[in-house]
Amino acid sequence: MPSTDKLKYWVGFSLIPGIGRVKISQIKQFFGNMENAWQASAGELKQAGLDQRSVSAILDLRPKISLDDEITKLEKHNVTALTCDDPLYPPRLREIYDYPVVLYVRGNLLPKDGPYLAVVGTRHPTIYGRQVAEELATELTQSGITIVSGLARGIDSIVHKATLKAGGDTIAVFASGLDVVYPAENVKLAQSIMDHGALVSEYPLGVRPRAGNFPLRNRIMSGLSLGVLVIEAGERSGALITSFQALEQDREVFAVPGSIFSPTSKGTNRLIQEGAKLVRNQNDILEELNLTGISHPGEPEVFQPENEIESQVIKQLGSEPHHIDTICRFSGLAMSEVSSTLVILELKGVVKHTGNMNYVLAHNIKAE
Repeated sequence: MPSTDKLKYWVGFSLIPGIGRVKISQIKQFFGNMENAWQASAGELKQAGLDQRSVSAILDLRPKISLDDEITKLEKHNVTALTCDDPLYPPRLREIYDYPVVLYVRGNLLPKDGPYLAVVGTRHPTIYGRQVAEELATELTQSGITIVSGLARGIDSIVHKATLKAGGDTIAVFASGLDVVYPAENVKLAQSIMDHGALVSEYPLGVRPRAGNFPLRNRIMSGLSLGVLVIEAGERSGALITSFQALEQDREVFAVPGSIFSPTSKGTNRLIQEGAKLVRNQNDILEELNLTGISHPGEPEVFQPENEIESQVIKQLGSEPHHIDTICRFSGLAMSEVSSTLVILELKGVVKHTGNMNYVLAHNIKAE
């Protein structure tokens, strides 16, 4: 890792818009180190191969940036800045064409070569999408996969939470500085991720999320990962951008099929039609990524009902959501009996409420 004195010049260039991988390569080759480049004149910057727009941006912003203050801010927020030539920089991310010159990390620095999978999807999932996201994230976590996502509402938040609940590590990639959590409702989730994984971004502290930042953010998610799993996405979903970037980066693309009548499955169904790997369970992903040798979740637990009412309720449930009215109708039990029994079974971890009075068996439970 570069010393603080050297690191501050990398951080300084990361604060200047338009100075990416190609221009940093030109700067390093011409000046030898970032300190000389930071102090260079307009003529020297042009000799290094920078265009007039980049030279003007550097000359305009350089006097306004206090490098020591930027390092102090990073230390205050416990943020580590990894330069692209740092040994701790994720090697898989360095493989992509437009890798971030500086990667900001808050939390734990996870293993460099770990099996990462990006999981993305709609911000407005259906009951089906929520259920699939929770179960796949849980099973993949139990199989040793680190889940990468973007902390957005919907599928992103669901898979982060499911991974943490399963005791796994997860990485959230920001489209802003790491001191700006977006959406704000996920502040507590971001804190939990820091304790059991990492928050990462290419943007310096203080940068607010802008529309154009999100597609750029997505290339980091796929770049860190062995592949991308898409769970529910409309025809114009941002999740599809991540899958396209994954293909450009020679990563695997996986998609969960859905109803042909569901708007949130139009994008995933099209991905499958165009060659994405159809996913029915975690094994479809593990086999494609040649990860079948790592640990797998155990066999589902067989639940032993404590009384006849529990037995009758359990018989009506499976992996598909069933409304409480349907359970009552087919079990022949009164609404009060079914309702109280479902509450007890949910407390036992046997059933899950998927919303709107619909229930399923927990993924790790098998009816007797």
